[in-house]
This record gives sequence, C-alpha cells and structure tokens, in this order.
Amino acid sequence: MSLAELICPAGTPAALRTAVDAGADAVYCGFQDATNARNFPGLNFTPQELEEAVSYAHAKGVKVLLALNTYPPAGKVDLWRHAADTGARIGVDAFIVADMGVADYIARTHPQVRLHLSVQAAASSPEAIRYYCENFGVKRVVLPRILTIPEIRQIRKEIPCEIETFIFGNHGLMVEGRCSLTNYLTGQSTNLDGVCSPASDVEYVRDADGSMSSKLAGFTIDRFGPDEKAGYPTICKGRYQVAHRPDGYYAFEEPISLNLARLLPELIDAGVHAFKIEGRQRSKSYVRSVVSAFRNAVDDIRAGRDADIGNLVALTEGQKQTQGAFATKKWR
Repeated sequence: MSLAELICPAGTPAALRTAVDAGADAVYCGFQDATNARNFPGLNFTPQELEEAVSYAHAKGVKVLLALNTYPPAGKVDLWRHAADTGARIGVDAFIVADMGVADYIARTHPQVRLHLSVQAAASSPEAIRYYCENFGVKRVVLPRILTIPEIRQIRKEIPCEIETFIFGNHGLMVEGRCSLTNYLTGQSTNLDGVCSPASDVEYVRDADGSMSSKLAGFTIDRFGPDEKAGYPTICKGRYQVAHRPDGYYAFEEPISLNLARLLPELIDAGVHAFKIEGRQRSKSYVRSVVSAFRNAVDDIRAGRDADIGNLVALTEGQKQTQGAFATKKWR
C-alpha cells in the first residue's frame, strides 16, 4: 500500500495555515505573478509570506510545494527563473512544473529540490512520463483527469516515479494544460498568464425576467433562472445554443466537481502515492472542511477501517459531483 500522501491547496497564507492544521501532508501554493496557474487578485504569496509559510509548515512536519506550472512566453523566462531561485532559497520541498525549459533550469541550477510534473504538462502515457524523468529528474507526475483506474495501474508499472492524482475539486477536462479558449476573448490565458476568465472581464447582468446572465469580455457565457445559482463564467463551462439544441447545452463541460472519496482504496491499490485536493481560490472554510474530511478518510483506510467521508456535495460546483473518467471514460 502506498503512503497516500494528502496534498492540499493554499491560495493564501491563512489558507495554508488552515490546511496544515487540518491535517495536510503537503500544501501547494504559488507566487503573486504569472508563474502559477491561479494568478488571481488577492491570491498567492509574496516571497516574504512564502518564507514564513514554509517555516510554519515545516515546524509541523508538512511539506510545501511551489507551483511554477505555467509556460513562459518568449523573452520572459527570467520571471520563472527568479521564482525558482527564490523558492529554492526559501526552502520549498518541491517545484511543480509544466514547461520543459523551466524543468531544465531547475534540474541544472537547483538539483537538490524535487521536481513534480504538473497536470498542465498533460503527460498521460508512460513514454511521456519517462521522458521527463530521464531528462529532468522528475520524481512525481500529477496525472491528467482523463485516465481510468486500470490505466493508472498499468502506467504505475511502467514509470520510475511517484503518481499523484486529483481526488476532489474542479473537474477540468479541457485537454489538461492546453486550454486557450479564454485567451480568444480576453487576451489572457491560463497557460501563459496563469488566469482563466480574469475577474476584470467578468460581469453579471440581472435580466428583466429575474434571470441572471454571466458574461466574459462582453459575451454571454450562460444564463441562469431566478432560482438557479449563477456560476463563474468560463468558456469551457458555458451553455451554448446550436441548431440541434436551441434550448442551450454544455458543449464542452458541465459545471460539476470531481469527488473520488469512494475510490480511495482502489487508487491506493493501483499505486497512487499522493492525493490532490483542488481549490486554491476557495475559502478557508472550504479548505478546513475538505481537508479534514479526507484526512479522516485516508487515516481510516490506512488503519484498515471503512472510510466515512461524509457528505461533501455542498462544497461541489453546482452542487453536483462525479467520479469522472476515473470510473469510466463517459463522465457526462
């Protein structure tokens, strides 16, 4: 049985402390710039805040993983190099990287710090994963959320590094790490700027009939009835009208959250080393509730007991949850 390490989100210093106190084995976070894929106002860490956070986490035996999981545009790689240098100086336990150039720089300059391959790299085959391990010394891969448990089991047999999988939170399936739709409307992208649907381009409009329209850069992404909860407007989770579905439908992905609570024993048996909870943009309350629930579940499984995960549906997107491709390739 693997260690089943619990990797938890830390969007702010307060959320980091909450995750640590709730039982995280490791927390992941980013700087306040384009080097991480959650580059939103009010989130992330200054170098001084991260240094204090690392001290707090390490004092309680918790690891800190620094996300440098975006792709440097041509001519701007110095920002990512400086972030890596700062993280290494502060003493983070690992870097989560997607770009080969960033991975190469860290492997050559800071070989004492572990490299974890981000889900943004979209490495889902043994051949791709082995390439990163052999060329950059990657110690762990975060697998895309498009693989079944039998596929994960087979990959584990063919690669020389640890496996980490998402178990709760955003069910991002826009061909992991390759989403550029938001860039089409806003000029900013998750992969290059670290921000999908920037807040400055988001607008909510109450219509005369009481419904709510969510807009991105002036374009209507979705409309919600008076009794519906309006979601955040991202193109991949918008409803669209087409000839054969004039009432509108989710063309790419329905707003829904991944919840693999009931699959934890199978994932451990498949050789998964670490479980990742998504949600760096979520509240301290969310972090406390989800981390505590999964901490108890993992401990129960380790002790040979049945895990009582409770009801986390209230914390899911749109109050809906799925096991996604982990259980079947058909997640709709």
